[in-house]
Amino acid sequence: MQTGYVYHDDYLKHDTGLHPENGGRLTAIMDGLKESPYFNRLIQIEPVPAKADQIHYIHTYDLIGTVSDFSASLMQLDPDTPTCSRSYEVALLAAGGVILAVDAVMDGMDSVFALVRPPGHHAEPDRSMGFCLFNNIAIAARHAQKKGLEKVLIVDWDVHHGNGTQEAFYKDSLVMYFSIYQSPHYPGTGSVDETGAGDGSGYNINVPLRSGAGDPDYLYVFNEILVPAARKFKPDIILVSAGQDGHRDDPLAGMNLTSEGFGQMAGVVRSLADELCGGKLVLALEGGYNYDALSESVIMIFRALMGECDDISETETRTGVWTEMEAKVEAVMETRAGAGMGIGAEAGTGPVSDHTRQVVERVKELHSGGKIL
Repeated sequence: MQTGYVYHDDYLKHDTGLHPENGGRLTAIMDGLKESPYFNRLIQIEPVPAKADQIHYIHTYDLIGTVSDFSASLMQLDPDTPTCSRSYEVALLAAGGVILAVDAVMDGMDSVFALVRPPGHHAEPDRSMGFCLFNNIAIAARHAQKKGLEKVLIVDWDVHHGNGTQEAFYKDSLVMYFSIYQSPHYPGTGSVDETGAGDGSGYNINVPLRSGAGDPDYLYVFNEILVPAARKFKPDIILVSAGQDGHRDDPLAGMNLTSEGFGQMAGVVRSLADELCGGKLVLALEGGYNYDALSESVIMIFRALMGECDDISETETRTGVWTEMEAKVEAVMETRAGAGMGIGAEAGTGPVSDHTRQVVERVKELHSGGKIL
């Protein structure tokens, strides 16, 4: 499989100081990847900045001007979202990197993970917020459509609800947005009852889970909700807001996902892409604030994208050092039959919580007999 990644050192120039979303996140990811046995098999895609007109696919020109002006003035866009003199140009480069990732999979590459910052899924059409300047994944979705792809599935597994992405496509029947996240938590949006409006009614799927949910809960939701919804929607491309801040070691949330769990979720979406849209799959980095956990999780995701971990045996991967982690992650098992999605219904270990089952039943109730379930 041809698997690519987007990266540029200029992403480190969005200088946020001691803020949790800082350049050390990407440095940790790249250091881990370079130590892994997979790095030399990955194809690097060098980004170019998005143009203002491309940012305008989602955002108002007033917001674009605000981000530029606030960066020049070293002002915060909101209490959580600082800027520096280079932030505007780096934000253009982040959006441009995800756009190029879409171009790459449309040109025949199997999948691309855009390792970009600043992140994007909280940025609304007229407001930057929550560490996010421009909504990279939403801009990329519109770009894919302008390149001729009609239907886009966005899967958002960041631990925070992607309010900006939801708002961008809430009335759109050609973009299906699926978000699984911790609730209650920032930004306080994302009720399960928010299912879309107008033409987009039924195409917005929110799955809010309680703090403590782990691999079995997430994989249960993927199998029960995401897989059948995607099969009914039949997307032309799948995009993922890949935030790894649901990891059990992340300091900004309270979920219990493991690094292997992120690999398993990536295996599901990779298999969906293979089945439904000729393998066209793009991931864009969102959250993740524990360096070791983030690096480990990204490596597990790349393994899945390369077809090497449709399912991963239950192991502990706590050190953040690839050589030790490799010794602990034993066999990569064959794709499980039954679901046919790379992750079967039994994927993950341990019980699925009663709360998760209740949320799944509520989502099914809201969407059953509708457009996507």
